[in-house]
Amino acid sequence: MKTIWEAKELLAALPRRSLGFYPTHLHRLERLSQQLGVELYLKRDDLSGCNLFGGNKMRKLEFLLGEAMAKGCDTVFTYGATQSNHAMQTAAVCRQCGLNPVLWLVSVVEPDPGGLRANLLLDHIFGAKVQIVPLREGESEAQAEERSFQLGAEEAARLEAAGHRCYDVPMGGASPVGSAGFVSGWVELMEQGKAMGLAPDYVCHATGTGGTLAGLAAGRALLGQEQKTAILSVAVSPKDEDYEERTAALANRTLELLKASERVAPKDLWVERDYYAPGYEIPNEAGNEAIRLLARTEGILLDTVYSGKGFAGMLDQIRKGRIPQESRVVYWHTGGATALFAEREIIGDLAEK
Repeated sequence: MKTIWEAKELLAALPRRSLGFYPTHLHRLERLSQQLGVELYLKRDDLSGCNLFGGNKMRKLEFLLGEAMAKGCDTVFTYGATQSNHAMQTAAVCRQCGLNPVLWLVSVVEPDPGGLRANLLLDHIFGAKVQIVPLREGESEAQAEERSFQLGAEEAARLEAAGHRCYDVPMGGASPVGSAGFVSGWVELMEQGKAMGLAPDYVCHATGTGGTLAGLAAGRALLGQEQKTAILSVAVSPKDEDYEERTAALANRTLELLKASERVAPKDLWVERDYYAPGYEIPNEAGNEAIRLLARTEGILLDTVYSGKGFAGMLDQIRKGRIPQESRVVYWHTGGATALFAEREIIGDLAEK
């Protein structure tokens, strides 16, 4: 178990480029707390910078691009869906660092033929090289993603042969280097809580590729918080039975990168799989109800792909009593409100009720 100061010392040994505005605000939801009977806070990573469209990936990218620049790279490759928050944030901070972003994006939802929208529009404004990978007939989303990785590797090899140095950022920034960003995030939250006299009983968030969850779990293990703060991770896409094992392994590789002896076990992870249906980037009524609830009680926006479904899962756990009344709960707002301006298939009936 490490102190906050010792954890910061371990993180300081890694290459890092300052990109976001940290610490992000820990915002108490006064009206919603009263309505739900819990003490509810938002960790505002949606306001992390470097522009209006922040998000959780910024923490990971501080370490990922720190490593890329330390290696003398000039080009950064990454992957995602066409409306990927991660890809857009990568493009933005690459420009901040003087690097060239290349995005390989799978069209899970077909881009609007009438014009670019939301994150895909921003990718082009940032001048990223955008490569669209359409789903082939009979091809699954996972198969298309694998094809995008192969196509990206082939393009990177061509650029390397021409004298460029390329850095590969995995989908969602889910790597030990990227997850170190959320070890830092956990340390930041615990330091904020200590200053405020707030010891969270629960930290809730939306989980996709697992990089954020791995970092949070590693941070909790590092500071010895296993029994004091539960992490509720709400899946926003299908997860197989090995998801916890893979995510715990990523958390442990992150701890190894930090030269820390603490470890995370799959049983330490609490992943709820019942809130993403009918699929990734496809809205559901519970998620949209959660977006409307937060907007109409606190004036704060969530998105339909990640934070709305994550918030809906947390609300359901509170209403069912799995998160007891009077608990101190932090919801980690991972950003993504640009999805509110995406294709109709991603928004659903959000504005109709």
